Amino acid sequence: MDTKQYNKIINRSQQIAEKWKKIPAPQRGEFIRQFGEQLRLQKELLAETITKEARKIKTESLGEVQEAIDMCDFAVGLSRQLYGLTMPSERPNHRLQELWHPLGIVGCITAFNFPMAVFAWNFCLSAVCGNSVIWKPSPHSNECANAVKKAWDEISGEFSDLIQILEGGNEEAVSICKDKRISLVSATGSTQMGKELAPIVSARLGKLLLELGGNNAAIVCPTADLDLTIKGIAFSACGTTGQRCTSLRRLFVHKDIYDDCVERLEKCFEELLIGCPSKESSQIGPLISEESFNSMQKILESLKAKNVLVIGGERLDIEDSNEYYVKPALVLVKEIEDEMLSETFAPILYVKSYEKIEDAIRMQNDVSQGLSSSIFTNDMRESELFLSESGSDCGIANVNIGTSGAEIGGAFGGEKDTGGGRESGSDAWKNYMRRVTATVNYGEDLPLAQGVEFDES
Repeated sequence: MDTKQYNKIINRSQQIAEKWKKIPAPQRGEFIRQFGEQLRLQKELLAETITKEARKIKTESLGEVQEAIDMCDFAVGLSRQLYGLTMPSERPNHRLQELWHPLGIVGCITAFNFPMAVFAWNFCLSAVCGNSVIWKPSPHSNECANAVKKAWDEISGEFSDLIQILEGGNEEAVSICKDKRISLVSATGSTQMGKELAPIVSARLGKLLLELGGNNAAIVCPTADLDLTIKGIAFSACGTTGQRCTSLRRLFVHKDIYDDCVERLEKCFEELLIGCPSKESSQIGPLISEESFNSMQKILESLKAKNVLVIGGERLDIEDSNEYYVKPALVLVKEIEDEMLSETFAPILYVKSYEKIEDAIRMQNDVSQGLSSSIFTNDMRESELFLSESGSDCGIANVNIGTSGAEIGGAFGGEKDTGGGRESGSDAWKNYMRRVTATVNYGEDLPLAQGVEFDES
């Protein structure tokens, strides 16, 4: 995109943000409510677009649209709850007050795997907080972005430009990060992407919200309900063809149930229905690209060269020869392999046994990412240890559910190389506002803080 066109988008976003922030927050919430209703009306069509571009199975695509709808509902309630604290002052006849004000323009960079939901996390909160949004979608999902924009346009009237789409690739993402007029950059993608973009935003002292990669692990304890566990593992490892930031990559199974667990996993993986994502019966669709397939195969070949047992992982000839369908891979390791320490965006599940729960937690934490984690157990001591300060070091810690499928009510995000950002629920809205501390003197005197004397001579 040329500079003239880019500046036109920025200037328009600034203009609309100035008008939008002056509207009372509950009225902004009403716009979001109507947006949610529009998404409901178009749910099937939007899901078809997601399946077409992101190659997600139909139920996952419908679920993603529903997540965007739910996010609208959440934001409507939030529009009446942008609370600021009132705090006691040390000075008589004074009070301290916390105020929250809009930032201005929020730049939103999203990935291919959740082309609608992640935008909804950011836009719904940004909008009720009083900001405009410039959205740079993945090049794989421009059609999804334009479909969402169309839904907004149908209800937004003079505020249609509250959402503006900046199509493109790395160059456009860098432009957003460099631009001082954009108050907050929210970027979702790989850890490498975050490491490249973060210094650019930091150089101008801009605000940054990063949602990056995850190398997620689950622990299966001796008391685990294996029927429930296998279901949770299968969805977490294979859902979205292993292309979620919360996908399960590493599995640590207690030695006493290791053989039984592996046997069940093999059977489960073998029975998964792999096929065209538009078909109702399909549970797993294709990888997003040839590049993703090649990355997967490179890792598996490296493991095989070390005589590590790899079960599955091969390409399947299904329908379209231009698509990259694969069997999910089970990799049975005796020791921690180097390949386990980085994220591969594909359905590869490493399985290793453990003896002590402390060792399992240590192995889980011993990676550079810190997004999602799970433990399967009916032992309260094990689950509480896992949730304690000595347990999982991830932003998301689950008990008896898998690593993927986070709910919007909780703040979503992770630690370490995952970026430290938080989106969606809880108090994540504060990322999209600036904090002001106000001191109000309602008395007739002016006592100074800390008892300082500064009287006129």
